[in-house]
Amino acid sequence: MREEKFKRKPRRSYVKKKVCLFCTEKVKDIDYKDINKLGRYLTEKGRMIPKRITGNCAKHQRRLALAVKRSRIIALLPFVKED
Repeated sequence: MREEKFKRKPRRSYVKKKVCLFCTEKVKDIDYKDINKLGRYLTEKGRMIPKRITGNCAKHQRRLALAVKRSRIIALLPFVKED
């Protein structure tokens, strides 16, 4: 009887759902020449940030990856940043 009195209820954690910024701004195309916008989705070492962290939808994450790869090929973005 005494144990039931002191049982704690499990805490519920509420995680705010991340929203795709490209969908909210209604962006049609992601431009590979806009390195300022693409740089927001790269780490300090030049790696792409995954969609679970950025909150992008799958469609825009694929287009973002393609734009980053294109800008790397024409040397607008580095493949790996120097230390």
